[in-house]
Amino acid sequence: MLKLYNKLLKRYGKQGWWPLWSSKLNKFEYNSINPKNFNQKLEICLGAILTQNTNWKNAEKALMNLIKNNLINVKKLDKIKENKLALLIKSSGYYRQKARKIKEFVKFLISKKEINRENLLSVWGIGRETADSILLYAYNKPFFVVDNYTKKLFSNLNYCKKDISYDELQELITKKIPKEVNVYKEFHSLIIAYGKTV
Repeated sequence: MLKLYNKLLKRYGKQGWWPLWSSKLNKFEYNSINPKNFNQKLEICLGAILTQNTNWKNAEKALMNLIKNNLINVKKLDKIKENKLALLIKSSGYYRQKARKIKEFVKFLISKKEINRENLLSVWGIGRETADSILLYAYNKPFFVVDNYTKKLFSNLNYCKKDISYDELQELITKKIPKEVNVYKEFHSLIIAYGKTV
């Protein structure tokens, strides 16, 4: 497992973990956002929801719409009507469902419940992969993210069967690598880089 990690690292280099699209705004756009109302943790959480069942390019367009409309803010997302939110995230696909998922997630944040895996999985529309992405990338908690690229890579290398469950594959990986947030982020990002190119 560590050999694979090091091979991928040598081939693709450090990935920089989660892409923060707020950093891609031009000066005028950035200045129009009030930093007090902007929450990078929330940006990551929204990205994790928007990327469900679509590619990152489509999710990115939707996320950029939210950023440009100053909606990376819990209070503003709580106030916006669900149908208006849906139109802003249309490029991400399943946009009506995703608008509802975002609204449910915002309710969860407002509830001030502890941010942990069990509580996240109790939110409508948040599954294991999304919950683990939120925990790992937004909250720096050691939960390895298992996505389709991960399943394909490990089954192609005969590390596991094709029908292995999410939790089984997660356990298989985490038993063989250091339980460190930065290693989890980097390994997952490298697997994505490999999946996109190979």
